[in-house]
Amino acid sequence: MQETLIVSAMWGRSKAVREPLLEFRNAVKRGLEIVFSLLALLLLAPIMLAIAIAVKLSSPGPIFFADRRLGREGRYFYCLKFRTMFVNSDEILEKHLANNSSAHEEWEEYAKLKSFDPRVTKMGRFLRRHSLDEFPQLINLLRGEMVLIGPRPYLPEELNKMDEHADIILKATPGITGLWQVSGRNELTFEDRLEIDAWYVRNRSLWLDLLLLFKTFKVVLEGKGV
Repeated sequence: MQETLIVSAMWGRSKAVREPLLEFRNAVKRGLEIVFSLLALLLLAPIMLAIAIAVKLSSPGPIFFADRRLGREGRYFYCLKFRTMFVNSDEILEKHLANNSSAHEEWEEYAKLKSFDPRVTKMGRFLRRHSLDEFPQLINLLRGEMVLIGPRPYLPEELNKMDEHADIILKATPGITGLWQVSGRNELTFEDRLEIDAWYVRNRSLWLDLLLLFKTFKVVLEGKGV
């Protein structure tokens, strides 16, 4: 009985110490993300302006695309990107899948089109290859809707397919990049992506995040896995 009381007291003190440390770490991390996003937006402003002009001139439609995604705890937010598709992309996709059985099978397995996606503009293919379309997500980072490193931001309609993985993945804030990004994201099935994201959430650490950030720069420069 006495040993039980001692253990309980030690656990209580340990928890009391850890919680303020965790709050302090999260506050520091959030502060760094705000500083990083502001500096990045400032430095990248000329490039983003050039991209915006190129997108506008390449095809009719808006410059930005705001896609509703699942955030932490399943809260919805709008993930910002430069528009890379034609404005009638849904119509193009429906027609393409109806007339192409292999594309339909690919869509069912990967939840995306790997080989050829007729919805994407020529400028969009260039932006996607080098992940330039994701620059506006720095605004999501500034708002606290996303973090630098985290699980993939999933679509609301994908929630039913996430099964038991949803409880784990949605505990974390989605990231601009992550383990899924540097693991050949275009070669991964939807199930592969879920398992990778769930593993990341269970095992995330500062060192893992630094490693993934380094690998992201390498993948983006090489234009792989997109």
